[in-house]
Amino acid sequence: MRTDQVEYLTFSGWGDPPTDLRPALDGDLSCDVAVIGGGMGGMATALRLAERGRDVVLLEAEFCGYGSSSRNGGQIAGAPGGDLRLLTLFTHKKMPGIVRLAENAGRYVEGLIATHDIDCEYVPNGLVWGAVSPIQMVRVKTFAAIFKRFGGHGQVGTSEELGIPRSFVGGMRENVGGMLNPRKLTAGVRRAVLASGARVFEGTKVIDVRRRHGAVDIVTANGSVHANSVVIATNAYAGDWQTTPKNLSLPLYVIEAESEPIPADKLAALGWTSRSGVITQHQIMTHYRLTERNTLVFGVRRAERGPAYPLPTNKTPDPSLVRDLAKAVDEMFPSLAGLAVERAWGGWIAITASWLSVAGRVEDNVYYSIGCNGHGLCQAPYIGSLIADLIVDGRAPEDLDVVWTDTNKFPPIVLLDPVSLRTIWALDRVGDAVNRFVRTTRARWRTRRGSGRRALAPIDGG
Repeated sequence: MRTDQVEYLTFSGWGDPPTDLRPALDGDLSCDVAVIGGGMGGMATALRLAERGRDVVLLEAEFCGYGSSSRNGGQIAGAPGGDLRLLTLFTHKKMPGIVRLAENAGRYVEGLIATHDIDCEYVPNGLVWGAVSPIQMVRVKTFAAIFKRFGGHGQVGTSEELGIPRSFVGGMRENVGGMLNPRKLTAGVRRAVLASGARVFEGTKVIDVRRRHGAVDIVTANGSVHANSVVIATNAYAGDWQTTPKNLSLPLYVIEAESEPIPADKLAALGWTSRSGVITQHQIMTHYRLTERNTLVFGVRRAERGPAYPLPTNKTPDPSLVRDLAKAVDEMFPSLAGLAVERAWGGWIAITASWLSVAGRVEDNVYYSIGCNGHGLCQAPYIGSLIADLIVDGRAPEDLDVVWTDTNKFPPIVLLDPVSLRTIWALDRVGDAVNRFVRTTRARWRTRRGSGRRALAPIDGG
């Protein structure tokens, strides 16, 4: 792919920021519940609280939908993230609930789209765990068996059966979820929150969160909010205050890129009839999906560890990482080699030590939800809505118990330092090289065998 004319964006390639920003907080006010963070998790929490009659204030440092909620690959996943073998090993008793929560989160976002009539180009065609080699196909089948054993729903098949490009050996399609435009989704949810009665303040960065006399004071540059309860829904940005438990999560910067429109003949040649998004089974996955404009959006493959807080807000992708992503496309889809990368962007995600979403409470009235590990587009808002129900009803919904923790002490997250991330990427590339060698050798062997048969045919005929 050509990367000489890439537009590097500080926001998202899926759409523009809103033009109707809400005023920043100026002065002091009180409310029943304050929500910090205006991503999908924070907006869904505030929306649910407002629907249930609570006086709620939402504070967002930039604008609602600014973070990774609008910057991701636009995939509604219906399965847990992380390595299902390790999850089964360490959280076996929770696995039925983990799988149930993942599928219910996908259904929740589908319901959100339908209830609020959000036009976000949603197509419920499932996300495919794609195998680029026979070894990865073994991993897919193992994961699929675990997924099914604990109540998950999916379909294992060859690339032809799943309608994905033939450069994949095969995979498993999740029955819940599909593809959408995440910027249009966040814009639609933002409209719903603004219409709900929640008081929304954008451009309002929280400086400190302090507990005082059984309530919570939230300090901003030009005012404060006195609340009975607070929900911290800032995900990767949650390390800005001492209130957040130490080692709760680790921020990683991941990137996305989009190609120019694919010519019709090249698109047809891919055999991508299902148009399902595909995620590879590398240690650090790469994902590929088509858009409504017949462009290719692809991302991740490598990740950058975040520096000390506060995280940079106007970061653009490293051009070398975009070139590496483009190389992945050339290797997976040789027919698209001359296509241009039009734009690239990135965002911060939160990774937890368990690779599971985490929700909990500090003392009695400071709640948090964080670390969906790349599955936050549906799990973050769903868990946020469950926390809202917990605040109103005083008891936790069943799915919230799955990710709830009663401890505020977390172990350091290992193997995600810059050297380890680079090593993992290198091991993935070694695997790719071995796979290409095996494929090339098999193709040459078949060609020679075929040539040999054709050469012998006249002799046999004689």
